[in-house]
Amino acid sequence: MGPRPSLVSAGTAVVALDAEPPSVTAWWPLSSCLPLGALATAPPCARLHARAVLAEWGLGSVSEAAELIVSELVTNAVRISADAQRQHGGEAGVPVVIVRLAAGWDRVLVEVWDSFTGGPLIGRGRLDDESGRGLLLVEAVCDRWGWRPVRGRPGKVVWAELCHR
Repeated sequence: MGPRPSLVSAGTAVVALDAEPPSVTAWWPLSSCLPLGALATAPPCARLHARAVLAEWGLGSVSEAAELIVSELVTNAVRISADAQRQHGGEAGVPVVIVRLAAGWDRVLVEVWDSFTGGPLIGRGRLDDESGRGLLLVEAVCDRWGWRPVRGRPGKVVWAELCHR
């Protein structure tokens, strides 16, 4: 397990200072990508996809943690995509979020893309709140996480890594 990223609040966005994006620095021989409409049904679909893919890859040992990460990141992406669409006059069509799973020799990567360009927000939910703690949960179950803008297209990718050895 490597060092955890240092989190700094930049306004309300979270920046992982020492976390290099893993898809840039690592080789991922196994990969799966699932585009989803930014709808309320996206998180459960993404969880099911993650469970099936990880089982196929023989990585069931990290399935529970990966499903939680996928669920939280997709929920955030759906929420921010719907909010951004409303703010821009409700453009025609359903926004899309993309889930990518990748695995290497000792790690699993979860990436979720959305078209919102701002960084992810860490909520300050109370224990009895039903939302607002997603990224805190992600941080608790993964080995490292962060986000990055995507070159050549709008939006960002929020990613999390799990060690499986």
